[in-house]
Amino acid sequence: MPEIKVTPLGAGQDVGRSCILVSIGGKNIMLDCGMHMGYNDDRRFPDFSYITQNGRLTEYLDCVIISHFHLDHCGALPYMSEMVGYDGPIYMTHPTKAICPILLEDFRKITVDKKGETNFFTSQMIKDCMKKVVPLNLHQTVQVDDELEIKAYYAGHVLGAAMVHIKVGSESVVYTGDYNMTPDRHLGAAWIDKCRPDILISESTYATTIRDSKRCRERDFLKKVHETIERGGKVLIPVFALGRAQELCILLETFWERMNLKAPIYFSTGLTEKANHYYKLFITWTNQKIRKTFVQRNMFEFKHIKAFDRSYADNPGPMVVFATPGMLHAGQSLQIFKKWAGNEKNMVIMPGYCVQGTIGHKILNGHKKLEMEGRAVLDVKLQVEYMSFSAHADAKGIMQLVRMAEPRNMLLVHGEAAKMEFLKGKIEQEFSINCYMPANGETAMVTTNPSVPVDISLNLLKREMALGGPLPDPKKPRAMHGTLIMKENSLKLVSSEQALKELGLNEHQLRFTCRVQLQDPHSDSETLQRIYTHLKSVLKGYTIQHLPDGTVMVESIVIKVSSSAEETGTKVLLLSWSYQDEDLGSFLSSLLKKGLPSGLC
Repeated sequence: MPEIKVTPLGAGQDVGRSCILVSIGGKNIMLDCGMHMGYNDDRRFPDFSYITQNGRLTEYLDCVIISHFHLDHCGALPYMSEMVGYDGPIYMTHPTKAICPILLEDFRKITVDKKGETNFFTSQMIKDCMKKVVPLNLHQTVQVDDELEIKAYYAGHVLGAAMVHIKVGSESVVYTGDYNMTPDRHLGAAWIDKCRPDILISESTYATTIRDSKRCRERDFLKKVHETIERGGKVLIPVFALGRAQELCILLETFWERMNLKAPIYFSTGLTEKANHYYKLFITWTNQKIRKTFVQRNMFEFKHIKAFDRSYADNPGPMVVFATPGMLHAGQSLQIFKKWAGNEKNMVIMPGYCVQGTIGHKILNGHKKLEMEGRAVLDVKLQVEYMSFSAHADAKGIMQLVRMAEPRNMLLVHGEAAKMEFLKGKIEQEFSINCYMPANGETAMVTTNPSVPVDISLNLLKREMALGGPLPDPKKPRAMHGTLIMKENSLKLVSSEQALKELGLNEHQLRFTCRVQLQDPHSDSETLQRIYTHLKSVLKGYTIQHLPDGTVMVESIVIKVSSSAEETGTKVLLLSWSYQDEDLGSFLSSLLKKGLPSGLC
């Protein structure tokens, strides 16, 4: 039987460094190519030696698909294509193609220019890598080659995020990337056809969480920010440049306007101006409300939010600062955090998931002393709050997607092992499908039952309709009686008469005969008359005849009566029927074995 193999090189029972290999119908596809925020050594990038020990990857991969621009999904792309070596197509949506190189360049600057790392990709490599990108439109089927086709669906999460449906022949896989099943202030909810893939590969970041009402979370967030500002404190909100940043900016902008607040709100410069430019450019990827108001005013042109300069961090008095990146693992957010950490009036609000090993993860777990670079110890006195404004699906959202797509099997990635285990049990229990959760380097193998396409003759369909059954439901299987013939490598289901004609064969009649013993003291002709009367009362809607040659006929079934030579009062009934009336023949033999009711004439 054919098999689909799925091997995570990253994001297997882990969050970060998403990179999943899929082998389907003789094709090899790499889904995402990310880096890990928690490591600065070899573990930062996926281990591509799993694919081949030596040489380039081009011969081993048919295509690479990137779901969205977050670095844990695309951060290793230039390393893979330019340093390891891959010249094939890389598919991503238009917004991802526009934003990805900006984030990669920013990541390169922090790593090489600021930290002084060598053995890293260059600016030129990012440009060369992006030349291999083929942009995808939503709901457009793209033919990668003669057999492999892919189709992108809207995933919410961040601007340009897509789920992808991969099909080879009758086998298919859906990869979700990161997705969000609830719409927010600037993006819509994820959506997919009822495509019934062999495997649905889903992220499971929040596998055990069911988030409370979004409105409550927003109120809580605004209250905490407001209280800190009122007592003269500073609020640091570490975010990634695109996604939650715009969500929370819209929220604070409307609150500042309503409350007429004067405390300044700043945003890390550079990236965000570009980010907002791309939101304007790809306005069709945002939600309905933003598109409607766009005509009067652009939701991404903020009145109260100004560009941040690093000297502002030392300014006295209250302020709110959005700084990148979101997990406090490097960059401006970490610099500001170091300056503000010693003052209990200040607050840091972590609005999303933090990977193990990052400063964000450590302070959320209550660490009050942090060992920084050069063995310096930082005392954490400021208040630490976690509020999930994450754009990932929660447990309810993941189950909702399973209902939407109706997969035959499920495979979880991009989550923690214990949480995956819990969700795996839930999915298997509710949907009665197998759920896999391979670790990095482990392969999950799923056997598929490929469907064989068969043409059906119009005459046979018309005959089925004439039999008066309900109209066929395209989503439900239905039994069809006919003859399957194979001609020129294609299969066709036709009526038996048409099959005989096409193949030049003569029809053979096959009849079944059955003997039934019956206790009846009457003469043979009287017994036959009594059988005729009994069958008339039992079988409504059937043609029943009492023929002059001493037989009773029900459709094609013939019934004859003779007396037993050995036992008086015992009749032997001979039943004979053609194979078309096999069910009716079996029913009549069972009925007559029970005997005739008394009082029949």
